[in-house]
Amino acid sequence: MSEPVRPETVPHRTVGAGYPSVAPGADPKMYGTAQLSGPDAVEARSFQTFTMTYTVGSLGLDDTGSICVCFRVMSDFGKLQTIDPIAPNYVSATTDGGGRITLIYDSDGGQRPWNKRLVARLDGGFLNKGEKIIIKFGDTTQGSPGMVMQTFAEMAFEFRVMVDVVATRHYHPLPEQLTVPVIAGPVDRWCAVLPTLRRLGEAFQLGIKAEDKWGNPTGQAQKDLRLVANMPVEGLPDTCRVSSGDRAVTLNGLRVQDAGTLRIKIYDGDVELAESGPLIIREGDFSGYWGDMHGQSGETVGVGRAEHYFDFARNMAFLDATSHQANDFQINAEFWDDINKVTAAYDEPGRFVALPGYEWSGNTAVGGDHNVFFRHEGRMIRRSSHALLADMSAQASDANTLKDLYASLKDEDCVLYAHVGGRYANIKFAHDPILETAFELHSAWGSFEWMLTDAFEMGYRTGVVCNSDGHKGRPGASYPGAATFGSYGGLTCFLADTLDRDGIFKAMRARHHYGTTGVRMHLAVGAEFDQPATFYHQNPDAVPDTESNPVNRAIMGDIVGYDAESVKIGIELETAAPIERVELRNGKECVQTFRPYGKVDLGNRIRTIWSGAEYRGRGRNTTWLGRADFGDAKLTAFNKINAWNPERMFEQRGTNQVIWDAITTGNFMGFDTIVDTNDATLNITTNRGDLELALSDIGMEDTVLDAGGLARQLKVFRLPEVNPHRSMDIEFDVPLTAGKDNPIWVCVTTEDGHQAWSSPIYVVPLIS
Repeated sequence: MSEPVRPETVPHRTVGAGYPSVAPGADPKMYGTAQLSGPDAVEARSFQTFTMTYTVGSLGLDDTGSICVCFRVMSDFGKLQTIDPIAPNYVSATTDGGGRITLIYDSDGGQRPWNKRLVARLDGGFLNKGEKIIIKFGDTTQGSPGMVMQTFAEMAFEFRVMVDVVATRHYHPLPEQLTVPVIAGPVDRWCAVLPTLRRLGEAFQLGIKAEDKWGNPTGQAQKDLRLVANMPVEGLPDTCRVSSGDRAVTLNGLRVQDAGTLRIKIYDGDVELAESGPLIIREGDFSGYWGDMHGQSGETVGVGRAEHYFDFARNMAFLDATSHQANDFQINAEFWDDINKVTAAYDEPGRFVALPGYEWSGNTAVGGDHNVFFRHEGRMIRRSSHALLADMSAQASDANTLKDLYASLKDEDCVLYAHVGGRYANIKFAHDPILETAFELHSAWGSFEWMLTDAFEMGYRTGVVCNSDGHKGRPGASYPGAATFGSYGGLTCFLADTLDRDGIFKAMRARHHYGTTGVRMHLAVGAEFDQPATFYHQNPDAVPDTESNPVNRAIMGDIVGYDAESVKIGIELETAAPIERVELRNGKECVQTFRPYGKVDLGNRIRTIWSGAEYRGRGRNTTWLGRADFGDAKLTAFNKINAWNPERMFEQRGTNQVIWDAITTGNFMGFDTIVDTNDATLNITTNRGDLELALSDIGMEDTVLDAGGLARQLKVFRLPEVNPHRSMDIEFDVPLTAGKDNPIWVCVTTEDGHQAWSSPIYVVPLIS
């Protein structure tokens, strides 16, 4: 895979947009033309200068008329400004005609997806045909370093030009597409990616890539890598060449014939660059196939074309499965046809599963965001509305509420997920226990355990998934960048017997899957019964006459009837990073917390974590401004956790302080410090509250500051200075509450800040 060498724009015809239906005339030349000059390609997060020249058309440009240059809402380039000519992102404008140009920038002034808008208004004159307005983005003539580009690579970063030549405040888009490729920067880290569960002799792949500091696969790597596995792997070469321009290398057709746990390291000479996560090889009913089933591209509110999205998922993120989930109210007929063509082209049984689908994006009051996945192409899209679609010919097929959607899909071969995005799924408004099989507990928007615990209170029986909900064209490896999103995107592991649509759909409907915050770990959760339990093939609440059969075991996602005082739960865990804790839960209650170490192993490593959100809705982002003062203790080590934006203030000050300016959206972040003494006092002051405690009082259990909001808290606890444990096997008898559902599930946290959640095993009252 090589860096893009030419822009590949998203065709405007496939982007749902509600621009005014009126126009001054039929010929676009009447409104003028636009040209862009500047570098042929730019590096992510570099400073650049561009000159956009607008030439007036035959109608002229009237006094107080204007042009606007718009950018996609998901782009995180620097905020444009017109005040300080020596500061970054300075913009200037001139005209060779009469009057003066007034510049006004509004980061949310345009229409979705072109929300970021610079308006150049003509005041005190008018312009004739052929006269020009010249806008310089990142004008360096007075000392500005230029315009800082976005953090993510994109084949065609677009300057979208619209004009209002008759001063009506109605803007008409020009046909020109002014674009520049944004490419990855230099190598910051290497990645080696394996799946996590395969059967003996089953083929798998090893993915290798280098990423820049913002998570973009970069073509600036050139190395002869040495590959070292801890057990024999058929087809694995001793060396692998990464050439200049390669953004990723995939080694396919690898096999292991003996049971075990495979890990592969990659070396540059004797220097270790990366180690893969664990791959469990053993006989069994299932393999583990990794997917990111939720994201969108530039035809709606993301970036890049849908083809680029699927290519990245398969060839850069090394996924086994994905789907495209565009907001329905922006999917025009042409793009819906395109989505179906692209999924049909990319779907390859045995190698890669691409599911057609869309995001039903109704307002929270009538159901909120839900993902729709079809098993086959060519199905009708049931939109929540036509909010950004000029063509109203399909409006009669809309499903304006979630209840309408369920009714319209009752005979379709499809599956739905509830999720939290801009809107959150209002699961209390409606829920279909057959169609809606899972809730998304993590995405780039944050972590949302409350969705599942709310579901328990409603008596729902659903599975757990995690996805990216990515908008930056990187499904399966979705870094948040510098704005809008606060978390790394999630992944789902499907426990399926085959890698094809039938296998993935079977896993979806059985809830045989678990989700993570983006890392690939092996997690198995099972129940063993002292006497036969009753396995229900479907949710008996929805299908009272469902088939059933006696079983002695159950796995995550299963619904089993069982009348006893307790059930034995087994947890098997293999991770890439050391294990920090495993929480075994029954519904909302944490039954037991397991750690791979004891109090005797604790050292002088202190972990400080902050987490949570304001509330469930769009404005959930919580800002944390904090300072930790360790008093007379000296910090001998300082390491950040989940600090996804390297530009935000988060650093050690002096020998005994840490300061931070951070955002959480339901997820958590924090830091580890190693102190040279415990004879000191830790004082933490934040805008959410303060905490003071003696270092000697900090132990293995959390000391918690409740900061209000939605699960918003700050906590401090102690860890071993070295924790080598990346494997756990746990057995525990979980007490059961008679006469009620017992949803038994697991939350795993590893020391690098990643988490995983299993779909619950639902131990329910027997149906008499």
